[in-house]
Amino acid sequence: MIAYIERFVHDNDVDSMPEPETAEEQGDLSPLFNGVDLQGTVEFAGCGSDSGRDFGGVQLSKPLALIRPANSDDVAKVVRLASRSPHLTVAARGNGHSVNGQAMAHRGLVLDMKTIEPKIIVDPATAQADVSGGALWEDVLKRCVLGYGLAPRSWTDYLGLTVGGTLSNAGVSGQTFIYGPQTENVTELEVVTGNGDVFICSKNENPELFFSVLGGLGQFGIITRARVLLQPAPDMVRWIRVVYSEFSEFARDAELLVTRAEGDSFDYLEGFVFVNSDDPVNGWAVPLDSDQFFDPSCIPRTAGPFLLP
Repeated sequence: MIAYIERFVHDNDVDSMPEPETAEEQGDLSPLFNGVDLQGTVEFAGCGSDSGRDFGGVQLSKPLALIRPANSDDVAKVVRLASRSPHLTVAARGNGHSVNGQAMAHRGLVLDMKTIEPKIIVDPATAQADVSGGALWEDVLKRCVLGYGLAPRSWTDYLGLTVGGTLSNAGVSGQTFIYGPQTENVTELEVVTGNGDVFICSKNENPELFFSVLGGLGQFGIITRARVLLQPAPDMVRWIRVVYSEFSEFARDAELLVTRAEGDSFDYLEGFVFVNSDDPVNGWAVPLDSDQFFDPSCIPRTAGPFLLP
């Protein structure tokens, strides 16, 4: 999940910011949390290595506190608390799959959104599911498919991401060319704004907040619950993998498939790149059935080394 709320400081003002003077600025947040009734827990200095790094591994930080909220009320209380301070930043961290520190808060507060109770309430009659923002898409998919024979209309290729995280980014998926990204398949959100207020929003209720939060990178609020659209899940699927050595050919075929009429193409389509190096072991691989044969003459001269089965 990527959600980041911070006080704006103009580039010209960075050098003029005062040195830490109060206990809060020096890193002692204990007094700040006195009297704050949280259902979750708060961990101060030395609060776990995961809270100071993300999947990208480019940025490292030292947050002053890691909060494990139990519900959206806890999230609102923490954000409200931080909004009273001119120094504290807040980052909502899902599974930490950001690549450049977006889910971190140096000398700030990190909210571990996965600790919110992962509620997944499915309504088969309307083909919708109410899901907590910290729930993983893989858990949503399992619950919907195994329990109701339904599935989200759009999901990312990697499912170990939180619902609130992908909705804060867009959630581009293999079904985007049919149904749009995940942000196009949500009918309602529960959002905690930068001053700690909790709003229910949709296309008809608080629409400005609704459309700002979806794909808003957390700058307009933290998603604590989402209502996602579902559709009947297939009983069985066929996965077809085609490897291209020329990008122009791949782009041509991909464009052809995503522009065909609905029902006259595939239900899911994605593409990715393999490194064409001198190491054939780390290159791409194509599985062959026992009745299939490989013709080496089909490999272009620019393909590099390859291994035969």
